[in-house]
Amino acid sequence: MFFPNRPNRLKFSAAANISNVIMKTNDEITAIATDVIEQEAATVANLKNMIDSNFAEAVSLIFKSKGRLVVTGIGKSAIIAQKIVATMNSTGTPALFMHAADAIHGDLGMIQDNDIVMLLSRSGNTPEIKVLVPILKMRRNKMIAMVSDTQ
Repeated sequence: MFFPNRPNRLKFSAAANISNVIMKTNDEITAIATDVIEQEAATVANLKNMIDSNFAEAVSLIFKSKGRLVVTGIGKSAIIAQKIVATMNSTGTPALFMHAADAIHGDLGMIQDNDIVMLLSRSGNTPEIKVLVPILKMRRNKMIAMVSDTQ
């Protein structure tokens, strides 16, 4: 499974961008908002192309698990991981968040034998994830990777 890249995203992170939006007319602001919604809708619609046997296998693995779903990541992926954990817990799937940096610095004890570990990483190549994967393999925990770069 992977996160699809989302090109042409409108970003409001810089103060300059916000002031540019404020300087626009109501019609221009409405056009920008409509364009963003259309782009996001197209991105969501494209997700159907990402549903394959790997997705089904991951869902089955979580559903059949006798343990918890431990979700981990670094940076923005860690924030997404926390949201996944909140959603899973609210829908009845026991889950916990473990920051990947903390995992390799002493928090691996949080992971139990029957737990499944979902690793989120945009690149799949962060040092913390690269250290964590062999440890999880040695412990024989099942893993699910969600990455953007599949190469």
